[in-house]
Amino acid sequence: MVKVYRIANEDSSTVSERSIAYLEKARSEMPEGIELTIWLDESADLKESLNTILGVALGGLVLVLVALALPLQFRLAMWVAAGIPIALLGGIMMFDAFGITMSLLATTGFMLVLGIVVDDAIVVGERVYAYERSGENQRTAAINGAYEMLVPVVFGVLTTIAAFLPLIFTPGRMGAFFSIIGKIVVICLVFSVIECLLILPSHLAHRKKEIDLNNQKPFVAKWVRFQGRLGAGLERFSKQQYGNFLRKVLEQWRYVPIATGVGITVLTLAMLFSGRIDFQFMPPIEGNRIYASLTMPEGIPVDNTVRAAQQIEQAALQLKTQLDSENPDGPSAVLHILTSIGKAAGRSGGGPRRASSFTSGSSHLAEVSMALVPIAERNISSLEIASRWRELTGPVADVVELRYSAAAFNTGDAISINLRGQNVDQLGEAAARIRTELSRFTGVTDISDSFRSGKQEARLSLRPEARHLGVTLRDLAQQVRQAFYGEEAQRIQRGTEDVRAMVRYPELERKSLGDLEDMRIRTAAGSEVPFAAVAEVDFGTGFSTIRRVDRQRIVTVTADVDRSIATPEGILDVLEIEVLPSILSGYRGMSYYLGGEHEEGIEAFSGLASLIPLALMVMFTLLAIPLKSYVQPLVIMSVIPFGAIGALLGHLIMGWPVVMSSILGIISLSGVVVNASLVLVHYINRLRRQGISINEATVQASIVRFRPIMLASLTTFLGLVPLMLSNNPNTAFVVPMAISLGWGVLFATMMTLFLVPSLYLILEDLLPAGWFMDKTQTEPAFDA
Repeated sequence: MVKVYRIANEDSSTVSERSIAYLEKARSEMPEGIELTIWLDESADLKESLNTILGVALGGLVLVLVALALPLQFRLAMWVAAGIPIALLGGIMMFDAFGITMSLLATTGFMLVLGIVVDDAIVVGERVYAYERSGENQRTAAINGAYEMLVPVVFGVLTTIAAFLPLIFTPGRMGAFFSIIGKIVVICLVFSVIECLLILPSHLAHRKKEIDLNNQKPFVAKWVRFQGRLGAGLERFSKQQYGNFLRKVLEQWRYVPIATGVGITVLTLAMLFSGRIDFQFMPPIEGNRIYASLTMPEGIPVDNTVRAAQQIEQAALQLKTQLDSENPDGPSAVLHILTSIGKAAGRSGGGPRRASSFTSGSSHLAEVSMALVPIAERNISSLEIASRWRELTGPVADVVELRYSAAAFNTGDAISINLRGQNVDQLGEAAARIRTELSRFTGVTDISDSFRSGKQEARLSLRPEARHLGVTLRDLAQQVRQAFYGEEAQRIQRGTEDVRAMVRYPELERKSLGDLEDMRIRTAAGSEVPFAAVAEVDFGTGFSTIRRVDRQRIVTVTADVDRSIATPEGILDVLEIEVLPSILSGYRGMSYYLGGEHEEGIEAFSGLASLIPLALMVMFTLLAIPLKSYVQPLVIMSVIPFGAIGALLGHLIMGWPVVMSSILGIISLSGVVVNASLVLVHYINRLRRQGISINEATVQASIVRFRPIMLASLTTFLGLVPLMLSNNPNTAFVVPMAISLGWGVLFATMMTLFLVPSLYLILEDLLPAGWFMDKTQTEPAFDA
């Protein structure tokens, strides 16, 4: 016998330490033949995931530091990079106030914000450096640089926060999953503003002078010279190659950037809708445990359930032997195998649960679980192990449902079709036909439905003569229940328990259904008549459960999909177009709706559909305040669609499908990409107020902002590169979001450097004087 103890509602590390200490003590007290082992330790899973995420984050941090140190002076780059730990530590400081705990999701949030929080510091630091090179001392340069960038930095961060609001308020399970990430990003962005506008200028104003090359070691001198040449080369490129080309574009090919952007957009959308860019809602996240959940016919002897579970267990042991032979020098991939009859095995919080089906007396249910070593210690995926386990098990006699799950977290059944109608028999027949059609699809497994035949039952009905005797159907049912089950006559207090005294027929008179016809029924007048004189009994099979939605009975057909072969969305499209209409046309009053993963996706996307316009309106309002224009915010926000296009192309390049987290990444991306456009348009307006012509102001502002825009874009992309390249299942749920952010920012930056200047000039030409910009506005005092 296996006894499973569950310890929860405490700090995971404390529980883990207590459990291990108890285990060491209890092992010595166990009788011979009984061993104690740990079946489920969530603290170990958390430590493994955190180590993976921290390793990826460290790689991203190193890339960000390298990207900053190459074009900027070393001390300047280090002080700019200092904003990263300050923002992250500020976020950790606010965990308790926002009810956040350090977890896999929290660490993932820090990874996503790694390259974003340094963007504002780059813009401020680069502007301070520009003032220093113009001849100002460090203190004056720090003040002027911070003042000049105050407006675009503050409002740029506010627009980024507005873009992350849908991530925080997304409804459904996905919303609960990603809201923590959104909160952490917002908190870190707030601290990044404080750091780059207050702390960074102070550091830059009092930093030491750059080193004297004559008094340094040869390696240091060579590095500084290389850094200087690289910075000078980048500046020369921005003034000559980029500046001259942009001037030619604005003078001769002003509409070409817009036409190019529209063409790329149409081409990318065509690839998406044609299926060349794969789309699905949210694939399951691979875990370290596999569950084989078995359902037998109700009422079947428990011995039959045990034999079926033993067949599955023997297949698991055979698979363990095969895996060990394939990797003789490494550790065994399978740690433990647990078989549970009538009760679900203990699971972690993220896994799909069927525990509600396991109740006392559920002798027709069983579950066989396989615990695996951590993902980093084996060279085979959990999904592949589950597939091989399914093949080795083969068909199981009398099985109603056998499902294999290797997911640590999913959003519901890949395919779930809810049939709705009044006739249960017709619903079961239609469900069987749908199961047959599903079996014809390649990659579809674990096909089943919720139509279950229950145990045998005796259906009682009244004869017409019973009405004359005053016997109702309720009287009949109550007396039969009292005779065979009993009626409570008294409760006796015995300690802390109640003992119920039941009155019923003697055991010999209630052992078989034949005794039912021998009982006597009491009439309203108090006399007794034979059962057969007033009632009839019909024996049949009932239903184990009857589900209703809106007073209509429901039967659900479910299946899993091997996503390396097919996608649930593609299969459901074929079913809705070709299969379901033809099947349901033969049944009057029957309809269907899709559940499971599809239903969760509809809920999430419908919530986003209402949140996205609100976020865009907030961003538009925030941009209109500093620009004092209702048209210029549209110029800045014009890069948002191209950020989304870059995200889609990034998924195509990286070979990833577009999933729900990709969409959330695209939405969050909209606030990041407008920062570069805001910085650029703000400086164009500043130069125009100084009396420079619009063409020259646009070119000069683009040249001046070229390096900070490129650095901010590059650090955001490089900070996410290790995460994008990670193939660890611990990071699988957030990799698509990282791809959306990284590639979206990169592509949108390319468009910003050409599209925004062109659109700025085009709208100035088309709109009446004063509509696009009021040149009579004076510079604010802090912008001197």
